[in-house]
Amino acid sequence: MSQDRICVGAFAGAFGVHGEVRLKSFCTAPEAIATYGPLWTEDGARSFTLEISRPIANGFAARVSGISTREQADALRGTRLFVDRSALPSLPDDEFYHADLIGLSVYDTGGRKLGSVAAVHNHGAGDILEITGPGLDAPVLLPFTLAAVPTVDLGAGRIVADPPEGVFGE
Repeated sequence: MSQDRICVGAFAGAFGVHGEVRLKSFCTAPEAIATYGPLWTEDGARSFTLEISRPIANGFAARVSGISTREQADALRGTRLFVDRSALPSLPDDEFYHADLIGLSVYDTGGRKLGSVAAVHNHGAGDILEITGPGLDAPVLLPFTLAAVPTVDLGAGRIVADPPEGVFGE
């Protein structure tokens, strides 16, 4: 998958019998997913344009170009949707796309490497970085707050962390 595309949503199956899909949006403003232009599959083999019909539980009902039956809509279930990075808005200096954080090296305030960001999770109370690496028996979950992560340097590919006591078993 190209670094020039970001995952912004996924199809969750059919909605109704007339070809509408259930759409999950991973955007900060969920309805914005329909404004970014064509949405692509992860491999870039297919593109979709969509129009949101209405909000539904856990997402939206939407019409998708080329989809007119319930069976076609249901066949899209689980398809993740990507958009060209250039179509996304610029972020303020203190905000980051999750895709940009994954893979960054994590160092403590003394310069010792702690590991690398394997994933970014959000279960409703804020972002959490999952850190993995040699010397770690299990992934470490680090709150992505200014106190715990005072520095993110995308250009250098590194994060400086000041983890709460005991997070890294120290």
